[in-house]
Amino acid sequence: MMKIRRYLRGSGRVLAFVFIASVIWLLLDMAALRLSINDGNSQLLKDQIIKEREVFKQQNRVTQGMRRGFKHPVQRLDFAVTHAAGKGPLDVSLKLAQVYRQGGKKQDQMVRDKISLHHQEGKVHVTEPPKNVVNEHKGGAAPPKQDAPAKNKAVDLNGTKLEKSKVIDDSIKVKLPVVVPNITQVPPGKENKHAKKGPIKSGDAVQNAQDKIDLKKDEKVKDEPKTKKESRPQAEEPHPVKVTSKPPNKDVKGKEVNKKIEDKHIKATAKSDVKAAKETPKPAVKAKAEEDTKDNSIGVRKTGVHKVLSLDVTNAPRNARAKGQFGQAARVASSEDAEVRKRWDEGHFNVYLSDQIPVDRAIPDTRPDMCAQNLVHDNLPSTSVIFCFVDEVWSTLLRSVHSVLNRSPPHLLKEIILVDDFSTKEKLKKPLDEYMSQFPKVRIVRLKERQGLIRARLAGAAVAQGEVLTFLDSHVECNVGWLEPLLERVYLDRKKVPCPVIEVISDKDMSYMLVDNFQRGIFKWPLVFGWSALPDDYIQKNKMTISDPIRCPVMAGGLFSIDKKYFYELGAYDPGLDVWGGENMEISFKIWMCGGEIEIIPCSRVGHIFRGQNPYKFPKDRQKTVERNLARVAEVWLDEYKDLFYGHGYHHLLDKKTIDIGNLTEQIELRKKLQCKSFKWYLDNVYPDMNAPLVKAEGLVFNRGLRKCLSLQKGSLSFETCDLSKQSQHFNYTWMRHVRQQDLCITPHNQGSSLALQVCDNAKSDHRWFHKSSKAALAEHLIAEFVSHHMCLEAGADGTLILNPCETMSAFQKWQFTNYHA
Repeated sequence: MMKIRRYLRGSGRVLAFVFIASVIWLLLDMAALRLSINDGNSQLLKDQIIKEREVFKQQNRVTQGMRRGFKHPVQRLDFAVTHAAGKGPLDVSLKLAQVYRQGGKKQDQMVRDKISLHHQEGKVHVTEPPKNVVNEHKGGAAPPKQDAPAKNKAVDLNGTKLEKSKVIDDSIKVKLPVVVPNITQVPPGKENKHAKKGPIKSGDAVQNAQDKIDLKKDEKVKDEPKTKKESRPQAEEPHPVKVTSKPPNKDVKGKEVNKKIEDKHIKATAKSDVKAAKETPKPAVKAKAEEDTKDNSIGVRKTGVHKVLSLDVTNAPRNARAKGQFGQAARVASSEDAEVRKRWDEGHFNVYLSDQIPVDRAIPDTRPDMCAQNLVHDNLPSTSVIFCFVDEVWSTLLRSVHSVLNRSPPHLLKEIILVDDFSTKEKLKKPLDEYMSQFPKVRIVRLKERQGLIRARLAGAAVAQGEVLTFLDSHVECNVGWLEPLLERVYLDRKKVPCPVIEVISDKDMSYMLVDNFQRGIFKWPLVFGWSALPDDYIQKNKMTISDPIRCPVMAGGLFSIDKKYFYELGAYDPGLDVWGGENMEISFKIWMCGGEIEIIPCSRVGHIFRGQNPYKFPKDRQKTVERNLARVAEVWLDEYKDLFYGHGYHHLLDKKTIDIGNLTEQIELRKKLQCKSFKWYLDNVYPDMNAPLVKAEGLVFNRGLRKCLSLQKGSLSFETCDLSKQSQHFNYTWMRHVRQQDLCITPHNQGSSLALQVCDNAKSDHRWFHKSSKAALAEHLIAEFVSHHMCLEAGADGTLILNPCETMSAFQKWQFTNYHA
C-alpha cells in the first residue's frame, strides 16, 4: 500500500486518473457500438425474414398443379384475383412448372429452416424512378443478400437521387438514396421486384455496408482482371430509306432531357454493377470462351463480370389493379362480347381487351432460379432492336417497345428501330411519330411501298448502328433480364446466334404463360417449322441443367440476335425471298452449314402473342409466295434432300411453267464462297434425330402373282427368280414417286397399255406412280399418276408388264419392295 501511495503522489496521480478515464470511455464506446450494430442487425434480420417468408409462400404455390392442353408447349400462369376493391394487394398465385424450381431446392430448404424459427409478416411497396434514369444496386434498391433464394425478381427502381456519402465504418462509404414516395401496391411475393417506400432505413444502410464487407471476404471473381470498357466507336451509315425526323428529346411531361446527365449516370451505373457482380459465389461465366469458340470471339478482351441486371423501370407508378397487370388473365363483361368479336379481325386476337391493358404492365419473372445469379461480362456489345410492323395493333406495338425500354440496360440498348412496312392505319403515322418522340432511342423508318417482313428487316439492319442486331416481332413483351444473356453469347462467339425462349401471351385473355423447358425449334417435311422437346438421352448425356443454352436446328425466325458484321458476311437474308415465309429456314441452314450456331437461351425470355391466323395481307397470292420461297431454300441448301421437300406435296413446283422461283446464281455462289458444309452434314451433326431417307423404298420388287422379282437387263424389263445379290433386280421407289434403277424410270409408253424405260424427269407427271399412299385396298398397287382413271401396273402371265384398270383383289397388280423407309 505504501508503494502504491508513493506512485500516486504528484504527477503519478494525474496519470492514473487519465488511464482509468480512458478505460471507462473505451468500455462505454464499445457498448454503444454493440448496441448500434445490434439495432442494425435486428432490422436487417427482420427485413430478411420478411422477404424470405414471402418468397417461401410464393415458392410453395409454385409446386401446385399445372393446367395443360394448349396448342403451344406452354403451361398456364393462373392468378387468383381479389375482386373486392380496397381490400389490400392482389393475391397472386404463380403456378410455375416444377422443373423451373429444381435449381433452387437448396435455397428453398434454407428458407424453410429460417422461417421455422422466425414467423413475421411483411408488406411490399413499389416506388417509381425518375424518367430516363436507371439505378442498380448503388443509389437504388439494396443488392440481394448472399443467403437469399436464387430467384431474383425484377427491380422497379423509382425516383431515387444520391445524397452525400455517409461513413458507416472507417473503410466503407455508402451512398444513401432518398426515395420519392410514388407508391402503388403489388401482389404478395414480389418483394425483390421493387424498392421500398419512403427514405431508406438504417437497416438498409447496414445491409449495404455488410454486403460490401462480405464482398471483401467472399470475393470469388477476383481472378477476372479489371479493365476499362473498350470504346466501340460507331460509324454513321447512310440511310437508304426514309427515316422519320423527330422533335427535340423530351420526357413524358414535355421537359427537355439532359443527355449528358443520362450518359454520366449510365457510366456510374456500369461501375456499380461491376462491384455488385462480386456478390455471386458461383460464377456462371467462364473466364475464357469454350475451345471451339476461341477463333470467333469478338477480339481478345480482358474484362470484369457482373450479375445480370434485373431491370424493370417505369415512367409512372403501376396500377396494381389494372387489367392484365402482372401477366394476369383479363376478362371483359359478357355485355362486351360483341365488341370483342367486332375488333378481333384487327389483329386476330383480343384487340379490345389489349387496349385496356397498360402498355408498360409488369409480367412474372419466369426465368429458372439460377439465371438471376449468372454473371455476364461488363463490356458486352451494344444492340439495335428492330421491330418490323404493318398495321400492327396500337397497344401491342407500344407494349413491345415499352418492354424493351423498361427492361434493357440503357448502355447496351443503342436504339430501337421501328420499320413501318407501308401501314394504312392513320394512327400509325403522325400519332406514332408524336408518341415515340419522347423516347430519344426510338426512331421510325417508313417504307414507301409494301415490301414484306424480309425486306423490311433488311431495311432496318441497313440503318442500324448497334454492333448486334436484335430482331423482335411487334406483338411481344420482353421479360426481366432478357437482353444481357443474348449479348453474352454473341460476346463469347460472334458466330453464335442466340434466341430467347418464346413464351406465350394468350390471344384471348392476354395472360402470360411459360413454356415447358428444353424446347427447341425443328422442322418437319416439307420444311414446316415446329417445336420439339430435347431427347432425354441427349439431356442426360450432356448433363444439361435448365439454364444451359440449347442447340436449336431451326429458329422460329421472329426473335433472335446476331452480330451485325456476321449477318452481312452470311449475305443477310436471300433478297430473292418475297414478303414472308421460309426466311427462318434459309437463315437457319445458312448459319449452321456455314460455321455458325443457333442457340435458345433459357435465361432470356420473351412473351409472344400466338395467333390462329396470319392477319397480314400479301401483295400477291399468299400460298404461292410461301411455296416459291421454300423452293428457293430447297434448291440452294438441301442438296439431294430437296427431293424430300418436293415429294411431300410440292411436285407441282418442279414445273417451271407453273412458278418461277427466280435466279439462284448469287445464292449458290455465296454458298461456295463461304465454303458451307453439305445438308447431310447438317442432318448428321445438328439434327441427327431427323428421319430423312433419300428414298421411300428400295431393294427387290416382288410381284405376288408371279412370285418373281422385276429385273432390268440390257435395256429391257423382265422377271426372274428373286436374288438379292443381283444388282439388276435392285430398284428404288423415290420421293418423286419414280420406280427407277440409276437414271432410268419405268414409264407408260405412248399413253397406252405398254411400258418403257426413260431417263427420269422430275417435272414429268407420267413418270410417277402412287404406292403405299394409303391403307386402302390399293395400297400395294403401283397406280399411274398421269391418267385420270385408275390404271395399275400388272405382271402378265407371259412375264411382260402392262397397264390395266386397277383391281383390288388381283395378286398380279400387287408389288412389294424389300425395304420401306417411309
